[in-house]
Amino acid sequence: MQQSLFALDFDGVICDSAIETGLSGWQVASHIWPDMPTQMPEHIISNFRLVRPVMETGFEAILICRLLFEGKPTALLIDDFAKQIEFILLRDNLSVANLKKQFGEYRDNWIKTDLPGWIKMNPLYPGVTDFLQKIPLQQRFVITTKQERFVTEILSANRIEILPQQIYGLDRQLKKPQILEDLQRLHPATTIFFVEDRLPTLLDVSQTPSLSAVKLFFANWGYNTAADKQQAMQHPRITTLGTPSLHNLTH
Repeated sequence: MQQSLFALDFDGVICDSAIETGLSGWQVASHIWPDMPTQMPEHIISNFRLVRPVMETGFEAILICRLLFEGKPTALLIDDFAKQIEFILLRDNLSVANLKKQFGEYRDNWIKTDLPGWIKMNPLYPGVTDFLQKIPLQQRFVITTKQERFVTEILSANRIEILPQQIYGLDRQLKKPQILEDLQRLHPATTIFFVEDRLPTLLDVSQTPSLSAVKLFFANWGYNTAADKQQAMQHPRITTLGTPSLHNLTH
């Protein structure tokens, strides 16, 4: 495994953060729109989980929560996500930078006041701890749209070591294909194994000519739809993983 590098997405591959993301999104939304109750209703938590596969960055949880509260059907949000997000940003004159800031600050405050409660809402998927611990530390990378400090908190709470410079998070403002290109340049004699639960991201990488040597894996336990699973199975470059296992990646 000396010549291997494992680049793993975080939410939907390592960590099942959907409930925490939804609760955080709801709390921020209830400050922006005071007509929303403080408590997130159970049916909206369930609907948030359904919409989660099309969400790309954490702050969008705020907007999903608001749209669900306004009665937008989950099918519409799933099928027309980008337009629905653009619609509410324009309608309510919202700044993406400000939403990201509010979302990060809410999480920081939750961590500060109730770290055990926050960690409990961010469980690792079954088998992930064993999977990560089998990857040598120097070959263990996380590529995510989450802020890096939250990744560090969750991994260290689960006693998983990772080098800070090997977490590529939201803070770096880079797209995943660009990060993979950087890793390829920094580790030229290495095979990169990229594990991701979002099919659009894998398709983006597969269509990037400079990344033709990267091995692509679809984590079907994560945030993806039935259509995503079917399409991934048929893609010639993508290997579908049913469970997190190093053996499934390297054999």
